[in-house]
Amino acid sequence: MMNFRPKLFTVTGLAMMSIPIIAQAKIYSSVEQAQKILFPNKQLSKSPIIITDDLQERMRQASSIRHPFQGDRIWKTADGSWLIVDEVVGKHEMITYAVGIGPNGSVLGVEILEYVESYGYEVAEAPWRKQFIGKSAADPIKLNQDIQNIGGATLSCKHLTDGVKRVTVLFEAALKAK
Repeated sequence: MMNFRPKLFTVTGLAMMSIPIIAQAKIYSSVEQAQKILFPNKQLSKSPIIITDDLQERMRQASSIRHPFQGDRIWKTADGSWLIVDEVVGKHEMITYAVGIGPNGSVLGVEILEYVESYGYEVAEAPWRKQFIGKSAADPIKLNQDIQNIGGATLSCKHLTDGVKRVTVLFEAALKAK
């Protein structure tokens, strides 16, 4: 009598390995919701800007992010605060986030809008995001220096940290004087 179990297990195991794992996009909040969270009871007006090659390069040097910044998702409040929506690559997929910047250039808060990665979603948790509050372009805003890493989410942590740095540089270079 022959035992077919090992072959059946191997065939089943191989079939299961060929099934693609599909990451589901998790939408944490919309831009409107992020506006209300970061700027409660404040009116925001859309204030897109043109991102010159020089400005793009300044942000790239400060943050090491190669993905170009789009200047069309920027809002301003009457008191000179700003809401900037940006995207960075997590490990493989894009992470969309919003940063609130006060009139003095300090980070008021960071909200994750959309996260597609299968791992590293811990960056959306409030305790990790609170590390950015009060930071400005004058601060290092570097992972493992003034921003703590989350094990298992290193690339998401690094890229979001670099993204917040580039947003603070954008404020200093282009929005502060507006």
